[in-house]
Amino acid sequence: MKRRRVLQAVAAVAGAPSLGAAASGIDGGSVYTRLGVKPLINGMGTVTVVGGSLMPPEVVRAMEEASRHFVFVPDLQKKAGARIAELLDVPGAMVTAGAASAIAVATAAAMTRGDQKKISQLPDTTGLPFEVIQQKSHRCGYEPQILLNGAKIVTVETREDLDRAIGERTAMMFFLNKAEPDGQIKSDEWVRVAKERGVVSFNDAAADVPPREHLSRYLRQGFDLVAFSGGKGLRGPQCSGLLLGRKDLIDGAHTCISPFGGIGRGMKVGKEEKQVHEQLQAGDPPIHVLLTGPGKLTVSVWTMRGDEHRIVARRLRDILAAA
Repeated sequence: MKRRRVLQAVAAVAGAPSLGAAASGIDGGSVYTRLGVKPLINGMGTVTVVGGSLMPPEVVRAMEEASRHFVFVPDLQKKAGARIAELLDVPGAMVTAGAASAIAVATAAAMTRGDQKKISQLPDTTGLPFEVIQQKSHRCGYEPQILLNGAKIVTVETREDLDRAIGERTAMMFFLNKAEPDGQIKSDEWVRVAKERGVVSFNDAAADVPPREHLSRYLRQGFDLVAFSGGKGLRGPQCSGLLLGRKDLIDGAHTCISPFGGIGRGMKVGKEEKQVHEQLQAGDPPIHVLLTGPGKLTVSVWTMRGDEHRIVARRLRDILAAA
């Protein structure tokens, strides 16, 4: 870049509103300096190695408010996803633990199509489609998130390679959005082939926001699933991400992530303890306890506040007396 252009760019940045305008600057990072970590000036962009982005005050306030209450996390996950889908006008949405997490659960959903028995067998791929097709120019370093499901990556370069690679073992076609100019097969053709062959198409668009319209653009283009980082242009927590797309695949991906314990973890609940468990949840306020074995419930009293332990005791007494 020529010297004049560099100076023009610096002048433009100096006059622009800072991404970190809500923060107090590098001298205000006392929480870091107490640990001997020196705050820095970020001239790299929204990259993970320097912390992604800075959260606006309203995001920090929402997190602080949420930290004061207990909720049933699976219910929160579904309702937050439904609200995000409504705001973006997309079929389905879920919050993930970063864009890399979205890659992992998307792969699991594509391999199992939400079948809980199949999810529980991962990373054993017996009887499952387990191949994920990727262009050579789209290699990105996040392939381990695909492979942890037991999947195998099949690399292609040309349309002819792609046609030969797709078969009954194909679970997903992975596209790296930022590598669009580098591959011989462009996104429109990638999507068209996936639809013709009945294969799930996935687009990793982790850092491709803003503009906001990108959050729905790639789904309108025809991709089945799209991943975004929550801690880059969206300016949320760095440990967050979004998986957007087909509702059936999103529903399947929900059970591949915490609090369900990881990829493919299943839980079987017997009818006896489930009856008490569900009655506790159905009351007002809802009460959630742990199922620790056949006929066993564990109540963690230390997490309760005020007279909450008395409410739980009365509810248990009433349920058991009516049994």
